[in-house]
Amino acid sequence: MSQTSVGIIYKHNHEPARLEAEKLGKWFRKRGTEVFLEEMEAEGSLEKCNLQSLIIPKSVNLVVVLGGDGTLLGAARKIGRFGVPILGVNLGGLGFLTEIPLDRLYPVLEILNDGRLEAETRSMLETKVLRKGKEIVRFQVLNDVVINKRTLARIIDLDVMINEEFLTTFRADGLIISTSTGSTAYNLSAGGPILYPTMQTFILTPICPFTLTNRPIIIPDTAVIHIKMGKISEEAVTLTFDGQVGFDLFYGDEVVIYKAKEEITLLRPPEHSYFKILRSKLMWGGVTYNKNADK
Repeated sequence: MSQTSVGIIYKHNHEPARLEAEKLGKWFRKRGTEVFLEEMEAEGSLEKCNLQSLIIPKSVNLVVVLGGDGTLLGAARKIGRFGVPILGVNLGGLGFLTEIPLDRLYPVLEILNDGRLEAETRSMLETKVLRKGKEIVRFQVLNDVVINKRTLARIIDLDVMINEEFLTTFRADGLIISTSTGSTAYNLSAGGPILYPTMQTFILTPICPFTLTNRPIIIPDTAVIHIKMGKISEEAVTLTFDGQVGFDLFYGDEVVIYKAKEEITLLRPPEHSYFKILRSKLMWGGVTYNKNADK
């Protein structure tokens, strides 16, 4: 499978990543492939993110991400939503999304040229914020959307509707709305379940709920989630997208979350094993079953 044009996105302000990106660019150019290099910017505000230009064109055949899962999340929002397949390469330890170690990069690219890489589709969340009935923000994420309080002592009230049916009022430090891909991110730290990343579901996980019976709930990704800010002070509550882009919410704002029309395509080698990644990242021990033990 020859690539006529490739985009290479590398970790922000990381010299080893930049050097590897240039090296990889030369490797592709020697094979007659057009190459576009782009450094992943350090995101923080929604306004900054929306103003950023896209250097890599939507027409590229492949995007290679050099960095970690955070770099891939940014790349997914920036270019992957256009249907461009992404190959994630981790420059440090094994990642849930950037699962290819650097020393395996070029052998994996040879597998790609042979057409033996597998493509895996991941769902995205789309979120819009309504203020006094008017849409003021719309954004897409691969991992999660989080509503979080700013002050240490104050609990926020979040009225949650699923498909226009009232679910509950979460009184908590915040609420995580996660895709299956994002189940191993903030959701996991907050006590939410691990889901296989291609499952067609969303997870709602309260952060430090005031009521102990408030538990994570898994819903189908066909659902539309409406969240209204309850009675809080005029102080802002933060809405974050993939933990990288922030936006302030105020009393009366309504957050609407649903499955995006666009999906992300991740490339992986045939020997890929999600369960192996879990064992490695979460340091799960393994026990070899002895068939003779019961004899």
